[in-house]
Amino acid sequence: MNQVIQTIKARRSIRKYTDQQISDDHLNAILEAGLYAPTAHNQQPWHFTVIQKPEVLALINKKTRDAMLNTGIEWMTRMASKEDFKVTYNAPTLIVVSGKKDAMAMEADCSAAIQNMLVAAESLDIGSVWLGLVRLVFQDEEVKNALNIPEDYKPYYSVSFGHKAQDKALPAPRRNRDVIQFIR
Repeated sequence: MNQVIQTIKARRSIRKYTDQQISDDHLNAILEAGLYAPTAHNQQPWHFTVIQKPEVLALINKKTRDAMLNTGIEWMTRMASKEDFKVTYNAPTLIVVSGKKDAMAMEADCSAAIQNMLVAAESLDIGSVWLGLVRLVFQDEEVKNALNIPEDYKPYYSVSFGHKAQDKALPAPRRNRDVIQFIR
């Protein structure tokens, strides 16, 4: 089987990491993969904020947990009520992906960049998980100041990266094959 397809099929959302930081070489390769994502009219509207500072990761974890506890949404409250819950799953690296506000398809382009980074990380045996819940705190003043995202960009998502705490790959969830239609 083609190595790229094999990597895509092997990738899983990792929620347990070791304390070891990923190397700069791996981080740069992951970021480079994000830069090579497809983009509408080649606008390349993304901005990547790499966070490895423990104090900023702790702030994001705390603020996200607090926001989840106050949503009134049962599953979020239940998840955030766990004493050891951290939205970043203790990964040592978090990348916040923002899009240029006036770009044509910034959210789609940023999502493509994230997917490239996820696949690149798997190819390097680096664990990753796409995090949507961090969006709850992107407007929090303390978080905004800590992230220092340029004014003309809007943060969309973040991704945790780190060394996998478990060696064995989890089996892939069953895929729904009823979503493919051919018109030939």
